[in-house]
Amino acid sequence: MSVAPYAPPSIGPAGLTVNNYQSILQDNLQSFLNIFGQNQYIAPDSAIYQLLSILSLKQADQNLGLQLVYNQSSPQTAVGAGLDREVKMNGLARAPFTFSTATLTCVGTAGLPLINCFAQDQAGNLWSIPTPTPITGGSVNVVATCTTPGAVAAEPGQISIISTPTAGWTSVTNANAATAGEPVESDSSLRARQSVSVALPALTPIAATVAAVLAVKGVVRVAPGYKTPAGPGSSIENPTGGVDSWGNPAHSISIVADGGTDLAVATAIYLKKTIGCLTNGTTSAVVTDQNTGFEETISFFRPTDLPIFVLAAIHGYNSTPTTATLAAVQAAIVLYLNSLQIGETVPISAVNYEAMSVNANLSAASFGVQSLAIGTLTASTTADTTLGSNSITVADPTGIVDDQLVVSSVIPAGTTVTGVVGSTISLSANATATATGVAAKFATLGTVDIPMTNFHTVSDGIAANVAVVTV
Repeated sequence: MSVAPYAPPSIGPAGLTVNNYQSILQDNLQSFLNIFGQNQYIAPDSAIYQLLSILSLKQADQNLGLQLVYNQSSPQTAVGAGLDREVKMNGLARAPFTFSTATLTCVGTAGLPLINCFAQDQAGNLWSIPTPTPITGGSVNVVATCTTPGAVAAEPGQISIISTPTAGWTSVTNANAATAGEPVESDSSLRARQSVSVALPALTPIAATVAAVLAVKGVVRVAPGYKTPAGPGSSIENPTGGVDSWGNPAHSISIVADGGTDLAVATAIYLKKTIGCLTNGTTSAVVTDQNTGFEETISFFRPTDLPIFVLAAIHGYNSTPTTATLAAVQAAIVLYLNSLQIGETVPISAVNYEAMSVNANLSAASFGVQSLAIGTLTASTTADTTLGSNSITVADPTGIVDDQLVVSSVIPAGTTVTGVVGSTISLSANATATATGVAAKFATLGTVDIPMTNFHTVSDGIAANVAVVTV
């Protein structure tokens, strides 16, 4: 592998450029030869090589530190506390974490007050019950708050342990899944909010339009402009006199907004777009100008959901992962898929990271991801199943092949296709019920990233489509 020649640190369009360890080491070794003679022995096992490698590593670390400090001067590259300081100039602050909540059913002696009581879920998290909570009529439903900050998941029935035994309190459970809290706002999310705050008074009409739509109540994301292949403009703006490579009409803007009412989004576009600009999209609303009473139909896109299927096999290092752990991994993957921007590729490496992030301590992980595959829908049909049988009959076998992930309400999570003979499909697991005409989806999985099919397509994470199993 070639080593880039040493060059002094410099500031250019890419920011602060510094030398890496190998470049510094080679320059130090050459400088040594220039001083003491070219016939000196400087192989890796020599003392001088070892000494210069130590010094070069320290120089490289110092360079990286300088680069990090330099990057802290811009909200686009700052991280952590540095980013917090940068966004303060826009009057922003990082959103703190919140706590998960769950509605618990507490059963016990009628009239018994629960004071300073806690329930516990299967993962060991404590849920605080408001004090006092009287058990009226022998049972009471109460909203409990998890004491662990962030997005703590708890599926129905998982909060079932009385952590503070109290005479007369006999049982506790949650009929519905907990409402997950929010972790401390990430750097990427904070950067996005800062970008909106400075874009609202933007100099360019297109940037101001995007920012105005992002500021609409309920809007959670707007498709960014992607560079038009081999031409001017972007996926949002087509300044040319003909249809562009995205299929957008001449002299148009194509806003893609997720959330907000149709009229509110259309109004934001109307107030910011330029004169005579065509608004392109499949969703429309009539906006009335408050000054003139003139009515104009404004069009835009709603995102097109692309369901993503995931099969993750995890294994415990010291014990088999619990059901709660599997659910937490599933929830983390679903949350990540739904957080991606419109038109953004789904990288399998990021999905793997989200699964591993459920570990309380990544440096001493309790489980690892043994295999991971992602994909999209290949076939959707109905099936007839028999309890305890791994053979099903489908209405239409088109597109169904071996190794596809099968998703159905009567098929265990993580089941795959093992054989196809006409309309008879063999599976890796037995059906859990006898059913006729039950919906069945088949997804072809792989280990490569999944690009979106259009600039207005967005990944859609659905719990049923994300299977997490143990191996």
